[in-house]
Amino acid sequence: MKGEYCIGGASFLSAVAVLLLIFVHVGQINTSSVPYGISMATLNVSGYGNALFQAFKDPIQGLYTDNASLPLGQGLGLRQEYKFGLYSYCAYVTGSSGTCSNHTVASRFEPYNAITADMLLNYSQYSDYIFVDTTFKNSSYLGYNSHVAYYFLLLGTLFAFSSLLTGVLRKTFLFFISAALAILATIFVLIGSAIWTSLVKKAEGINTLQISSGVLDGMSMSYGSGIYLSWAAFACLAASIVPYMISCCTYRG
Repeated sequence: MKGEYCIGGASFLSAVAVLLLIFVHVGQINTSSVPYGISMATLNVSGYGNALFQAFKDPIQGLYTDNASLPLGQGLGLRQEYKFGLYSYCAYVTGSSGTCSNHTVASRFEPYNAITADMLLNYSQYSDYIFVDTTFKNSSYLGYNSHVAYYFLLLGTLFAFSSLLTGVLRKTFLFFISAALAILATIFVLIGSAIWTSLVKKAEGINTLQISSGVLDGMSMSYGSGIYLSWAAFACLAASIVPYMISCCTYRG
């Protein structure tokens, strides 16, 4: 019975991990309720216009748009909030009213490029000056590392799914394979999650950046729920390794 319990526990943990990773992958693929709520990073720029006004004392006109259906990257105006997923990013005027970029495998996390592509030229030039030498503006660094992190998460998802499949077949030698796959999945998800966590943490430097003395930039970068889901998947995968290994020794089927 001990082997049966271990198999059931390991399979349950693997299934939960796979489900969590699937949710991570669907984040921001469109603006419907489930993808809308899942992202790797969230950037709120609603206070940027007021910050520019406070710093430069010039009227801020044409910085934002309230038309949620306008395409992104055409200089048609900032949205209030940007959310970044593994395959695309979406920008929202209010709530879930927004639009998404084109889908790309291993979409690069380049928040500065995303927002400046929606600005008129004069505001993007202001922004180049304001955010110079910040990690937030370093799109090559953020883009490359998020691109790499995607493949770690993808391979981790595939290894986790394979571990679940081999485990449910209930053959002693397959439990060794399941345990090995679970270990690989754990390592790959750990690396992918750690990279994303580090990138968002460094980009959060804009949260305390001052445009001028006493005037913050009005932007806020934060972790998306996708990062928390990926860490939860890591925990489930790590926990599944031990029961898979016990099953190798105790299951008699």
